Amino acid sequence: MKPNGGHILLLWFLVYSGRAEAIEPISTSIAVGVAAALTGFLASYQNIFYYFHECCRPEWISLNKSGLQTDLENKLFGQHIASDIIFKAVKGFMSNENPNKPLVLSLHGWTGTGKNFVSKLIADNIYKEGMDSKYVHMFTSTLHFPHPSQNALYKAQLQKWIKGNVSNCERSMFIFDEMDKMQPGLIDSIKPYLDYYVKLDGVSYRKSIFIFLSNAGGDSIIQTALDFWKAGRDREEIKLRDLETSLSLSVFNNKESGFFRTSLIDKHMVDFFVPFLPLEYKHIVQCTMAEMRNRDRKPDQDVADMVARDLVYFPKSERVFSVKGCKTIETKLDYYT
Repeated sequence: MKPNGGHILLLWFLVYSGRAEAIEPISTSIAVGVAAALTGFLASYQNIFYYFHECCRPEWISLNKSGLQTDLENKLFGQHIASDIIFKAVKGFMSNENPNKPLVLSLHGWTGTGKNFVSKLIADNIYKEGMDSKYVHMFTSTLHFPHPSQNALYKAQLQKWIKGNVSNCERSMFIFDEMDKMQPGLIDSIKPYLDYYVKLDGVSYRKSIFIFLSNAGGDSIIQTALDFWKAGRDREEIKLRDLETSLSLSVFNNKESGFFRTSLIDKHMVDFFVPFLPLEYKHIVQCTMAEMRNRDRKPDQDVADMVARDLVYFPKSERVFSVKGCKTIETKLDYYT
């Protein structure tokens, strides 16, 4: 009779414990029973291990839809376009068990408008460990790709890093900050991973998320916001269609941007160009009040107004939009409290 899995598992256990030579022949039913018990023990141990140690399983990676929606509504201020796009895009993608391609979002706007913050909100509501998850990977152009002469090396390293991490977990997230400071041509090296391939060298990238953050295109966004303001129209009237085409063209033709003439745009690999509007005085007040709550302090309207008044706005005479957005709120609040 050929040994089955139960016999083999039992034999392994006996050899490992040093008792194989002393054992008497036993019945198949007993062997299978012992093997089943040992298998159950190992499975239980594995489940306990996964409970305490992050792994690529739904217990650790799954979208909290209500959490993301609530965070976007209550923590991101003045960004009605970005909130709507990001919630619908992430919800749809994470609900699809067989997406055709990775989710690719490109977030654009001036500093302090919420691009990095939104990336954190997405990570916090997908990964149990949030930005600390070993499946969330942040690349910063000035830190990871500082020398233009090393572009060929960076391309090879970037491909290797992404392939290795997706091989480890298909639900990986990659965030590229300072795209406006990246050397043109470098990001093209990952174009195959963003395309509609089922697999590349045995690896599927379809369930991964790629997020690009950039100040490039910020000027065209601000111009649109100013045009609406000058026309006496409310900022909530601004729609994606008012910005998306000019934004993608502005980024594509910007020689100082990592997206300059990139195949990611030319071949339509980016699912959404997400504009972040310049923030107004009332949004700075909201940011300040939120920071107070984060510090477990009762929000103080007078303090929030003092912080907001201390910032620089443009146009200079009308003081409509904050130059730095909510970027310096944390340190400003320390000064006033």
